[in-house]
Amino acid sequence: MAERTLRGARLGGQSFEDERGIEFAARQQVGYRCPQGHEFEITMAVEAEVPAVWECPRCGHEALNADGTQPELKNEKPARTHWDMLLERRSEKELEEILKERLELLRGGEIGPAHLHRPATRKRRASA
Repeated sequence: MAERTLRGARLGGQSFEDERGIEFAARQQVGYRCPQGHEFEITMAVEAEVPAVWECPRCGHEALNADGTQPELKNEKPARTHWDMLLERRSEKELEEILKERLELLRGGEIGPAHLHRPATRKRRASA
């Protein structure tokens, strides 16, 4: 019996609610223009904060708001590299000394990959 309850209706295909008594949010059309000359409009709520930049749906470049609003410039910190972080902890002189010590240990066979320091094994031939 439960099979017949959905007969004739597609799930998710159509809503049986009507739109009477529903008040839609106020909307606005915001125009954008990209460097390639493409112009397009985006529908946004009136109370939404309108971004100064939007990605162009045709070419993917950054399109500026057509009303002339410029994006605010952010003070971005330069990216810290591993070298910058290392120099915060040690001086270059200390780093040179550490490098020299580690190279001596590596060349002496005390550190490093084991396969580089194993004595060479020779295959014994069976005497016939």
